[in-house]
Amino acid sequence: MDAVAIKTDKFRGGKRSSNIELFRILSMLMIVAHHYVVNSGLIDCIDTQASLHFQDYFLLLFGWGGKTGINCFVLITGYFMCTSHITKKKLFKLLGEVYFYTVGLWCIFFFTGYEMFSIKGFLKMIFPFFTVANNFTGCFLLFYLLIPFLNKLIHALTEKEHFLLMAWCIGVYVFLPSFAKANVVFNYITWFSILYVIASYIRLYPKEWFSNVTVTGLIAGVSLLLSWVSIIVLAMFSRMVGKGIGLCYFFVADSNKVFALMTGVSAFLFFKNLRIGYSRGINTIAAATFGVLCIHANSDTMRRWLWVDVCNNVGAYQGGNVIIHAVVSVAAIYTVCTIIDMVRIRLIEQPLIRRN
Repeated sequence: MDAVAIKTDKFRGGKRSSNIELFRILSMLMIVAHHYVVNSGLIDCIDTQASLHFQDYFLLLFGWGGKTGINCFVLITGYFMCTSHITKKKLFKLLGEVYFYTVGLWCIFFFTGYEMFSIKGFLKMIFPFFTVANNFTGCFLLFYLLIPFLNKLIHALTEKEHFLLMAWCIGVYVFLPSFAKANVVFNYITWFSILYVIASYIRLYPKEWFSNVTVTGLIAGVSLLLSWVSIIVLAMFSRMVGKGIGLCYFFVADSNKVFALMTGVSAFLFFKNLRIGYSRGINTIAAATFGVLCIHANSDTMRRWLWVDVCNNVGAYQGGNVIIHAVVSVAAIYTVCTIIDMVRIRLIEQPLIRRN
């Protein structure tokens, strides 16, 4: 995450290599594209189609990677934080960013009359842990506080014990719900902890193939292809049997589904191994990725304003130009949110850090 002081294994003249930073940017683009499709009413539009057309398949694939993107971010955190520690500076930097956008955007929507005052909405603003079921930001804050205890655990384990714990977690939380339709109940904090176990194993017990860019690239490519094929096949199947189109995301719809995990882990390994050196532009843009999330996925009010009122995704779908609209909208939203967060970092965060 932007708020986590992440360092890669590759430095050029004391500067952080940009391979993981590029991976962070691509992961956030996947999340924004996912929200374009699932938070705008487009799924309902596609669901009304008796037969799917090219733009329908495009949208389903365009919005496939939100949960995989979340896995990618947490894997980055786990990989680097398992050999690091939380400081007050890191924690308050993270909290400051979250509250800056939570409070700021709530005030904008309220004082412009777009959102009416409600006790529930007010509490969500001041207390980001209102729910730990699917609230990424609140869950990440709570998970972040759990990291010191997770580090105590993983460093007390032998390699064999660590592997067995990882295997047990994957078996119960990934394979059972993916292939046995087991109703495994968990929340993001639980899942982030499992990802932490996986990422820390990769870091603490590196295998030769972990660092092979060809092998990891091949695995990542196959995982991505399997994810897309599963979406297309299940989309066709849903039309044949009269099921909701949401069925097509079965293997990627939740962060713990098998292809969401496979693609996230293999993509992380691939980008970890890339040798692209230092790019100031990439690193600067990547520093704002958490801000992009905090802005565009801030609340249900933001989702309605952004995807329904401003972008009018459903209107673009009905007008037949949704493909161009999707690409341009996601690129524009990512760019605007990045600029906003860069300004926040420059004018607010950096001066406060220098004072302290």
